[in-house]
Amino acid sequence: MWIRDRRVGRWRLRSVLNAVAAVVVSAALLGVLGFGYGTIPALGPALDPGRGAWTSASGGQPAGSQTLHVPGLTAPVSVSYSSQGLASIDAANTHDLFVALGYVHAKFRLSEMDLERRLGEGRLAQLAGPSDLSSDEFELRLGLLRTAQNEWARTTGQARAALLAYAQGVNDDIAAVRAAGDWPAVFTLTGSYPTPWTPVDSLVIQGVLTQELDYTTGPLDEAVLARSLGAGRTTDWLPVLAKNAQTPYDPGPYVKAPLTPVAPDAASSAPGGSITTTASVAPGGRPPGIPPRTGGSSPPVSPSAVAAAAAQLLDQLSQLPANQIHQYPDSNAWAANGPAVKGDGALLGGDPHLPQTEPSVWYEVALSAPGYQVSGVSVPGLPGILLGHNANIAWSLTDTQNAATRYYAERIRDDSYYWRGAWRPMTVVHYTIPVRGGATVNLAVDITVHGPIMTQAGQRMAVDWMGNVPSDDIAALFGINEATDFTQFRAALTGWRAPTQNFVYADKAGNIGVIAPGYYPQVAAGCRPWLPMPGTGACDVTGVIPVQAVPQVYDPPSHLIVTANQRPVTAAYPYYIGTSADFYDPGYRAAYAYKYLASHEPLSAASVAALQNNVTDSLASRVLPSLLTALGAASLSSSQRSVVSLLSSWNYAMDAGSAAATVWWTFWNDYLTTVFEPWWKAGKVPVGRDVDGLAVGPGQAPLNEDLEAWTLNDASNAAFRGPSGRGPGSAPAAMVAAFRQAVTHLSAKFGGSPSTWTWGREHARSFPSVEDAAGLGYGPRAASGDPFSEDAADGGLTATTGPSWRMIVTFDAGALSAVGVYPGGQSENPASPWYTNLVPLWWDGQYLPLPVPGAPAGSIEWSLNG
Repeated sequence: MWIRDRRVGRWRLRSVLNAVAAVVVSAALLGVLGFGYGTIPALGPALDPGRGAWTSASGGQPAGSQTLHVPGLTAPVSVSYSSQGLASIDAANTHDLFVALGYVHAKFRLSEMDLERRLGEGRLAQLAGPSDLSSDEFELRLGLLRTAQNEWARTTGQARAALLAYAQGVNDDIAAVRAAGDWPAVFTLTGSYPTPWTPVDSLVIQGVLTQELDYTTGPLDEAVLARSLGAGRTTDWLPVLAKNAQTPYDPGPYVKAPLTPVAPDAASSAPGGSITTTASVAPGGRPPGIPPRTGGSSPPVSPSAVAAAAAQLLDQLSQLPANQIHQYPDSNAWAANGPAVKGDGALLGGDPHLPQTEPSVWYEVALSAPGYQVSGVSVPGLPGILLGHNANIAWSLTDTQNAATRYYAERIRDDSYYWRGAWRPMTVVHYTIPVRGGATVNLAVDITVHGPIMTQAGQRMAVDWMGNVPSDDIAALFGINEATDFTQFRAALTGWRAPTQNFVYADKAGNIGVIAPGYYPQVAAGCRPWLPMPGTGACDVTGVIPVQAVPQVYDPPSHLIVTANQRPVTAAYPYYIGTSADFYDPGYRAAYAYKYLASHEPLSAASVAALQNNVTDSLASRVLPSLLTALGAASLSSSQRSVVSLLSSWNYAMDAGSAAATVWWTFWNDYLTTVFEPWWKAGKVPVGRDVDGLAVGPGQAPLNEDLEAWTLNDASNAAFRGPSGRGPGSAPAAMVAAFRQAVTHLSAKFGGSPSTWTWGREHARSFPSVEDAAGLGYGPRAASGDPFSEDAADGGLTATTGPSWRMIVTFDAGALSAVGVYPGGQSENPASPWYTNLVPLWWDGQYLPLPVPGAPAGSIEWSLNG
């Protein structure tokens, strides 16, 4: 999905997933305040929900009808709320609609919005001190602020007007809060108050979301693995195409068209034109007061130097807040039509699986103005609806997982780099970073034609990331919000550059489709984009896949579309879009969804709801028969045989009350480590440099795919023999060894009868507060699901990632019905009755009707007047 989240504790965003996170950082500073920082005392009691500092803010009080003055409006606007806090905004024109949306977002999520822009603009250390300096330096090097400034200089038309109106609404709320002195606690406790909102701030938040879903370290990890395991073994175990069976949504035939050219520095994010920045920019020179990098020459590129630089950069990235680097977001979206649907209409279901926090990433709202009627979920900080429907169409998103990040090993001599046969001057951008409790830091960012230099010593590494290409995402979203058919839907997405997303579609005419727009960078034949490449020019991006050839399908003969982060195309696709290590899902959710939907035709909203809440592990259904066969031929103890009995009668569902589910998950983890860990140890893989990208475990999709394929079709693969030849030797032997290890572990942990080893004792879900303050989150609570189930639960045995928004839209004889729910609430204030009030509904698989554009959401009404 287009959103991920960061969770802050002591100003460290802790890793809660293979990436991805909700985008909320609303009250982040309270984490450090809860423990004390420098001269700031510990204020834990002030953080308790319903007491202390929270209750001083009006946001902690139940909402009631009122009249409010919003100077940016040109006419009155009505904002209504249901008893659960769902909102509907009705305005006389789109200018006032987006002013009101900005105002409402700020009313309920101002802390979140302010800290989100600080993250992207490299200003966290101004609040948190030196501990967040590494984050600020990384973001300023990468260039989210530069890209946002470039985007704003290019923004025109409706998108420009909407961003200006939205900023006005946010500032109207800031002014009102300032006048009343009724600030959210994060500001009063720190004494640091939000500056006026600008359109660039919104575009920075767009950039943060793009980074969390699109910026990857895959080539760095593969360089480290190739050095440790050997290039051949790494290529075999992390292949371009997965070894197991896949179910792409676009099976072809494919269009082979010439690449769309891009400028050599399209993704460099180097400032240009008349952009106003906070930095002094010196193309080919250095800003005053910053000495040249004399004596900083780098030697000619060598594989060992590249691997060392990759490890160095991974070290730096490991210090960043969680989820600033893309990992494995799990998302589902399904569409069906015609005879596959009751009434021969169309339906769509979507549930982006993201890190779940309190408050949530989403704000649910219906927007209504002449010519603009849309309902769904919005992102605080951005105008418009990201996932939802209008009167004619509905849409949802999943991450395409395209490899959009290229790394280049540059040859550097002082302030120049070697490219296409000549030494070229670098562009230099200088930033000043204020640090709370410390000295101000000056940062000089060197930029080559490939992008910013991310390593500062030894081999210099530049990153060419498609997220730094100016992308007119806001205009695209408005085009989608207003589209009436698939032609308009596709046309709206032609300007979408990053992140690459699967936009899944259904309409009232009974059509369905999906398209994955974005920049898919291509390099010359013979270059290896899955590794860092030489910066000499030979392996530069030569163009991107033309929009008519990106993965897409419309009204397929099967009448079904499933996207679940699986590789969207077959091996016949004529372009490179990444390897199996580029965070494509192993395909278990996609395969199960296709099978489930086909077996439950004709489908209804209830069918989709059952699938969204389904916890079947499709990998278990594939592998368990082989495990049972191997165990049937093994010598087992009586206690081990009783565990086999549990597995033999299991239905593959990861239910909280299932003991077999616990045994399966423990076995699969032990099976992976039994086979791969000896190789990792022999190769001395430096796992600590990037645990998410380098450690053996179910989070590594290629290893799951390899082991599944070998188990079913290559039981004597050399991998089973181990690096010394003393390994189990075969898949059956490795499975028996892993099973015994799993039973020993669970016996020691739980004791008693194996039937009592229920998954709920081992596995829970937790929705932590964004600031990691105890008492402000939800859970942990015993829960069903695992990373391979449709109702995904990821982030460890205490899962913090899963469906962040469940939505179902049906078109039956042209009539529209839409329901949804997310596990959170509309307010970021823990004292508010709208903080976690939607969690019980989500937990029990219940839904609420989406607010209807132009109709009151409920009896609570705010009258906004200019």
